[in-house]
Amino acid sequence: MAITKKAPTGYRCSECGWTAVKWVGRCGECQAWGTVVEVGAASGPATKASAVTTPARPIGDIPVSESTRHPTHVAEFDRVLGGGLVVGAAVLLAGEPGVGKSTLLLEVAARAAREGRNVLYVSGEESAGQVRLRAERMGALEPRLKLAAETDLGVVLAHLAAEAPDLVVVDSIQTISSGAIEGSPGGVSQVREVAGALIQAAKATGTPMVLVGHVTKDGSVAGPRIVEHLVDVVCQFEGDPHSPLRLLRALKNRFGSVDEVGCFQLVEAGIEEVPDPSGLFLTRTDEAIAGTCPTITLDGRRALPAEIQALVAPSALANPRRATSGMDSARVAMILAVLHRRVGVALAADDVYVATVGGARVAEPAADLALALALASARADRPVRKGLVAIGEVALSGAVRPISAIGTRLSEAARLGFTHAIVPAGVADAAREASGGKVTVLGVETLADAVRAGLQPE
Repeated sequence: MAITKKAPTGYRCSECGWTAVKWVGRCGECQAWGTVVEVGAASGPATKASAVTTPARPIGDIPVSESTRHPTHVAEFDRVLGGGLVVGAAVLLAGEPGVGKSTLLLEVAARAAREGRNVLYVSGEESAGQVRLRAERMGALEPRLKLAAETDLGVVLAHLAAEAPDLVVVDSIQTISSGAIEGSPGGVSQVREVAGALIQAAKATGTPMVLVGHVTKDGSVAGPRIVEHLVDVVCQFEGDPHSPLRLLRALKNRFGSVDEVGCFQLVEAGIEEVPDPSGLFLTRTDEAIAGTCPTITLDGRRALPAEIQALVAPSALANPRRATSGMDSARVAMILAVLHRRVGVALAADDVYVATVGGARVAEPAADLALALALASARADRPVRKGLVAIGEVALSGAVRPISAIGTRLSEAARLGFTHAIVPAGVADAAREASGGKVTVLGVETLADAVRAGLQPE
């Protein structure tokens, strides 16, 4: 009796594709739990060549119209996309629940319909009545905006074939399921199947499609990572639940840069664009207040102002408090140590509180100089000079190190009306040229020089 050998098998992670010879509970590449599944080895002959349906063409003969962009008429959204939606592009918009993804895309859909385009909005999370109420509040009741509340993939594809829309919004991909695949909606196999079918339909018809996706607790897009590889653009919509400010940034963009950031503000009537967010991040007052210092941060390629506030008070505790909001606590502790050791500003026995205005998140080292000036100003109870902005990285030695894109930062400072700027000495000449003579630039070598120059005289 002949013994039939069992075909060799292996194991593969459904999230990232990592392979192993035996089953393990946790993927060795992406560290995801429960994603390693058994896959059989390929049997039979290799795939045979098929007939060519579309012959290859010289790259210079490919028409540019196949990559034409269509603006969404939401300027901040178009900024992040690189000018608009490309024909047949698949865009994944991810964000935490309640951050405003549905509100943003309903505004995008309404403006596209207002410009004469046929738009199909597929809602899998909310009923048609709920979406209609939001649209009425936002003023988005447009005749060309069609709404379908469906959760079955086959029905959604039928809607696409029947309506032949110019733009499709699917909210969200985790709620759509396919009857041909086992598993609950939102599972790995379901999300992969649904995403693949919708993206294939978008490519076949040339219809731009925006898919809404949720994020996990660690901030990554929920579902298999293969979805991020299938789509053309991955956007992240983020914001503090206690602040109306929302930021849209691209994590992946096959048609443009990922360095642009879009600013929005949630209001009672929906969502508004914020082309100039300086009013959200700066305190407008004629009175000089000790413990505050503005800076210009760089988020991608966009220069954004930020105001750092510090409060120093005598402590009655053996271990004084250190509280931060909007800044890295380790960075604040480092600047405190440099101020104490290199400048002689003693803060070891005081409670120190540091915060940013408007819920801004400041993480880059270029804000070190403004943080140090705010702390020194609060400790001496002397405001910084009026109209001053500070930009620079502080080293452990007390030196002020050069930073990138000084021209972009100083141009924004001049536009906002700042009259004085303290920058690293190594980039002072470039800063003066970028400001066009509107800002008096002072280059400093050390933090001690910056503190002496930045604070108002007693």
